[in-house]
Amino acid sequence: MVRERELTIIAQDPGVRANGRILTARVILPWEELSAGPRGSRVHVVDYDSSTHTLYQPLPPDPEEGDRFRHASGPELISNPHFHAQNVYAIVMRTLQRFEAALGRRVSWSFGGHQIKVAPHAFGLANALYSREHEALLFGYFPAARGRGVVHTCLSHDIVAHETAHALLDGLRERYRDPSSPDQAAFHEGFADLVALLSVFSLPEAMAAALPRRAPRAGWNLRENAALGLARQFGRELSGLRSQALRRSVALKPSRRLLQRPEFQAPHRRGEILVAAMMSAFVAVWQRRVDALQLGTRKQVADEGAALAGHLLTMAIRALDYTPPTDIAFGDYLSALLTADFEAARRDVPFGFRAALRRSFARFAIAPTSAGTGTSAAAAEPGLWVAADQERGTQLGGNLDYGRVHLEALQRDPQEVFNFIWDNRGPLRLCDQALTRVQSVRPCVRVGADGFVLRETVAEYVQTIEAEAGELAHLSTAVRKPEAMPDSLPVTLYGGGVLVFDEFGKLKYHIHNSLQNGPRQSRRLDYLWRSGYFHPGFQPGWLELWRQGSKP
Repeated sequence: MVRERELTIIAQDPGVRANGRILTARVILPWEELSAGPRGSRVHVVDYDSSTHTLYQPLPPDPEEGDRFRHASGPELISNPHFHAQNVYAIVMRTLQRFEAALGRRVSWSFGGHQIKVAPHAFGLANALYSREHEALLFGYFPAARGRGVVHTCLSHDIVAHETAHALLDGLRERYRDPSSPDQAAFHEGFADLVALLSVFSLPEAMAAALPRRAPRAGWNLRENAALGLARQFGRELSGLRSQALRRSVALKPSRRLLQRPEFQAPHRRGEILVAAMMSAFVAVWQRRVDALQLGTRKQVADEGAALAGHLLTMAIRALDYTPPTDIAFGDYLSALLTADFEAARRDVPFGFRAALRRSFARFAIAPTSAGTGTSAAAAEPGLWVAADQERGTQLGGNLDYGRVHLEALQRDPQEVFNFIWDNRGPLRLCDQALTRVQSVRPCVRVGADGFVLRETVAEYVQTIEAEAGELAHLSTAVRKPEAMPDSLPVTLYGGGVLVFDEFGKLKYHIHNSLQNGPRQSRRLDYLWRSGYFHPGFQPGWLELWRQGSKP
């Protein structure tokens, strides 16, 4: 029998009330042996305040493995540092659990250690951040407006989930923090915001609180009745933090011109477009389901919305395995979303999320990177990554050499994957002049919509070339440097791909941003040159915001 632990958390934000009480929820987590902190196998709460040099005594484990705060009142939850520790532990673990369930495997932190440190009262600032260098999630606190006590960012569900998503994405795609393009700079923030929103939306308690107590006479208008209502509640006491971006994202009206507007070249604002496209699809599917099923009561509508949010969150996370490891664009992520869900459920039923996502992203002028279709003519869908055995012009599937491949080693050993890459660098169209490194090999076990188990192995490799700008024209990549860039300037080119193998060790997909894609590499260099990246002492604005944390 699988043991579980049920813990109380604040469902959204201390400022959100239900019947005059702080809105709480109870979440079910995998059971584990906890030490004082709480300290488990993956999360270690260390309650040290660097502003006051105070170390709070850790919460001792409950000998009955219960929930000390199940019947606690609102004032106790806000004022009790032991509850703050439980709240961050539970939300971080819940987010980690969602990632591992979606990906079908354990997910490692980027820094190589087993446990991430979480400080619920890290400093007396209106800020929160993930720090790879400190192997930690750090949450601040600050005086509330008009002298109404202290606001703790560790009590805001969306902020805790947002920072945890940064940490998990950093472990899965370490190159996404590299300066590359406007989309890559925006993706980290947009994806973390998306996880935060859907994490809150997947709680029936939060969804119900956003809905009117009675069904409107004109019927449920879920964009107005729930989505916008719930978004307006984000950050009631956290003015200036990322909650403002969450509200803007949900309210953002679709336009095919947004990506070109100057204000949306800034990474945080550009990330809002990704969130808006996803949430627009979510509301469209939710509205269609409520109308088709003739759901009338507040509870029915809230439960359906929470279930759909959980489903879309799984799709959003699972798509990461189908994204290229470098230089991601929003169109890459859309193709990854469609393909990952297609592999889990060939028919886009019962929710129709893939069709809704294609329509929603198109309204923001985001097209799938892949113009290909599915793995058979009968199941063809636009926007899916092209399967390895259908790549036009290369006949990739038929030309691959599996002579040195050992299935068991291929599923876990980076050297075995490198052997496969080396033997097939021609058919895979890799750059022979580059340094190639296999960054990860991850066996995955997922349950599809039909109940059958999907087994895959996902391997990630990166290629790099270091050269002087004047040498670029002589490389096989045919990269053009910006006209004003000095010939002697050192530059690094990045490329890479993801190899998705089936359970028999045959290549299903090769998803890559090739080092030999001269136009794409040239655009990247031009963007970095115009942004001042190569200037001495340059600190990119988006990276500075990263280090500052959630404060925009």
